[in-house]
Amino acid sequence: MTEHALHKKVRDAFHTRFQSEPALIVRAPGRVNLIGEHTDYNDGFVLPVAVDRAAWLAVGPSGDRWAKVRAVDMKNDDQTFPTDRVPSSSGGWADYPKGVVWAMLEHGLNPVGINAVLTSDVPVGAGMSSSAAIEVAFAFAWIQLSDFDMKLSEMALLCQEAENQYVGVNCGIMDQMISACGKAGHAMMLDTRSLERAYFSMPKGIAIVVANSMVRRSLSGSEYNVRRAQCEQAVSVLQQHLPDVKALRDVTPAQLERYKGELEDVVYHRARHVVTEDVRVLQVSRDLYEGRIEHVGKLLLEGHKSLRDDYEVSIPELDTLVEAAAEVDGCYGARLTGAGFGGCIIAVVAEDAVPDVEAHLTEVYVAKHGKEPTVYVTRADNGVARMA
Repeated sequence: MTEHALHKKVRDAFHTRFQSEPALIVRAPGRVNLIGEHTDYNDGFVLPVAVDRAAWLAVGPSGDRWAKVRAVDMKNDDQTFPTDRVPSSSGGWADYPKGVVWAMLEHGLNPVGINAVLTSDVPVGAGMSSSAAIEVAFAFAWIQLSDFDMKLSEMALLCQEAENQYVGVNCGIMDQMISACGKAGHAMMLDTRSLERAYFSMPKGIAIVVANSMVRRSLSGSEYNVRRAQCEQAVSVLQQHLPDVKALRDVTPAQLERYKGELEDVVYHRARHVVTEDVRVLQVSRDLYEGRIEHVGKLLLEGHKSLRDDYEVSIPELDTLVEAAAEVDGCYGARLTGAGFGGCIIAVVAEDAVPDVEAHLTEVYVAKHGKEPTVYVTRADNGVARMA
C-alpha cells in the first residue's frame, strides 16, 4: 500500500470512528539494522536505517483525560484508557501507547486525552520494530497536542523507558532512536552511550532486500532477557581485572581473549559477539563513507555467523535465507536483522540483481521449509513526522 493510500486509510478510519477530522496525522517508520545487533543494550554502536514502512496515526484531542484508540489492523479493536493516571496493562498492542502515558507521567508531564486511529504496514514480529514505530507515533502526537517541549532524541529515550519498564522488554535505544531520527537516503551510526549520531549515505544503485522468514518471534520471550543478563555477567567478571569497564562496549577483543578463562564458556561467546560486532559497525561505517560496498557485504556475513554461533539467536530458516541470498551474483552480503529467533534477514544487493535474489531465495526456502518468505525492497526513509 502506498503512503498516499495509508494516509487516506487512517484519515477515513478516524472520520468513521469519531465523526470528525483528525487534528494531525503522524507517520513513524520501522527499521532494518544494517549491522550492530545486540550491541545497543551494551552501550555499543549500531547502524540502522529507517525504512519506508511505518505506523500511521490519525489523532485529535478527546476533550477529556481519556485516550480512545482504534487499531484498524486488529479488526478495529477499540481500547480506552486514562491519560491522567497510569493505565492498567492489557498485554496487547495497546500497552505501547499506555507505556508512553506511564513514562510521561513519570517525568511530570500530563498528556491530554486523545481520539486516535492506528494503522501500520510494518510487519509484526518480523524484527523491523513495529512496536517502536507505534510508541514513537503516539509519543510524537502527544508532544504535539500537549505542547510539550521535547527533542526527538529525548522522546526516543522516553519511548525506550516505556518499553523497558511498562511493557517489560529490556530493549536498547536503537529502535526508538532511528524511528525518531532517521534520515532519507542514509544509515545512522549511533553511539548508544553518548547518543551521538552520524549519517552515512547509502550507495547509489544498491537496494536493501528484506526477506521475512514468516517465523514470528516475541521480543518479550525469555531468551532475549537471558542474553542481556549474560552480557551483564561478563561485565561483572571483567571489571575485576578491568575496573574502567562499564559495559561490553569498553572491552577490546584482545582484552576479552586475555580473560577468556575467567568466563563461563557460554558467557564468553555472548561477549565475543558483542565485542566483535562493535568493531564491525565502525568498519561498515567507514566502508560506506569510502564506498566499499563489497567489504560491507563481507562484514554482514561475518556478523550473521557471529549471531548464529556466538550469540545463538539465529534459526535454520534465517540461515537458509542468508545462504541462499549470498549465492546470487550481485548480492554483496546478508544477515539476520533484529533480535533473532525468527523475523527477517536483510541483503545488500545491486538493484539489477534484486529479481534474481528474490527468485532464488524463495525457491530455496520453499524447497527446504515448505513455505514462502515475504520479500520486498526497502529504501532509507525519514524518521517520525507530521504528515498533515
